[in-house]
Amino acid sequence: MMPYLILFLAVLAETIGTTALQASQQFTRLVPSVIVVVAYSVSFLLLGWALKFLPVGIAYAIWSGLGIVLIAIIGFLVFSQRLDLPAVLGMAMILGGILVIHLFSNTATH
Repeated sequence: MMPYLILFLAVLAETIGTTALQASQQFTRLVPSVIVVVAYSVSFLLLGWALKFLPVGIAYAIWSGLGIVLIAIIGFLVFSQRLDLPAVLGMAMILGGILVIHLFSNTATH
């Protein structure tokens, strides 16, 4: 269970970094720019730790998939970025893929 907690924290750090990336306005604002660098560094450090226990393909699928969905939700809530139906369906399929990997794959450690 601990590798998945570490991986989830990596996803949260990546999501914070990506949110700050949008807020940095192409690195023209200092505080959000610093947050980008720190958050991405923490995210990659945690992802690296998770890779001690999880296969890279599984860890990266979960890390990137959850990151995509979370940042889309934040983009909608914080930055008023709208998603059309194909985008929402695509993200639902990403989440479905993560669930299939986690629930049914023998490759993923449970």
